Amino acid sequence: MAENKENTDKKAGKVKSGSFIKEILSGTMVTEKIILKNLWYVMLITFLTAIYIGNRFHAEKINRELAKVQREVRDLRSESLSTSADLMYLSRQSEVYRLIKEKGLTLEELKTPPYKVIVDRK
Repeated sequence: MAENKENTDKKAGKVKSGSFIKEILSGTMVTEKIILKNLWYVMLITFLTAIYIGNRFHAEKINRELAKVQREVRDLRSESLSTSADLMYLSRQSEVYRLIKEKGLTLEELKTPPYKVIVDRK
């Protein structure tokens, strides 16, 4: 009768507490019962974890490139403003006149305003 009770307990999924602790300490519970029964779930979790880690590395790489491009744009913008200011200074009439005199060119300033030539076509 006692043997029948043990057999029915094992069939029903009941495990004695002594054997339960023994299975945990030996590692057979983890390898046989938990891991092997849920192997596809463990593989899915591992795959999703790898994708998550890869996605994070990719996002960090994009952020580094974005910061690099932003620094480059800021530097180019300041260089553009500096060049524009220099060009505006050099294109003033007094600066053009001074540069012509320094280079010894024979150009002269107009004393009379320019006029428009109109041609009749008939």
